[in-house]
Amino acid sequence: QVQLVESGGGLAQPGESLRLSCKASGINFKLAVMKWYRQAPGEQRDLVATISTDHSANYTDSVKGRFAISRDNIWRTLYLQMNSLEPEDTAVYYCNTKWYGREFWGKGTLVTVSS
Repeated sequence: QVQLVESGGGLAQPGESLRLSCKASGINFKLAVMKWYRQAPGEQRDLVATISTDHSANYTDSVKGRFAISRDNIWRTLYLQMNSLEPEDTAVYYCNTKWYGREFWGKGTLVTVSS
């Protein structure tokens, strides 16, 4: 059974940092491409960052230079370091992967950026 469990969300002021984690189980983590998505209130769910099995990363333009995705294959954990947070980053953040043709999501962690 594949499970993705996010943590690390919370309230931050503009300019502050947060680090999200996603613990994976039920997959061979080191062979999985992992992604972070986010969904702001009333908006669609959008891709934020992707990390491949070789640790290469891609980001949506709005977070480039501020966010960093990483992975720890030993602990089967995906991370998203979020720096210089802006109110526009407020959203529920979801961990995502595809495994054997099926897509899996975590339940999400809420990030609120407000002064």
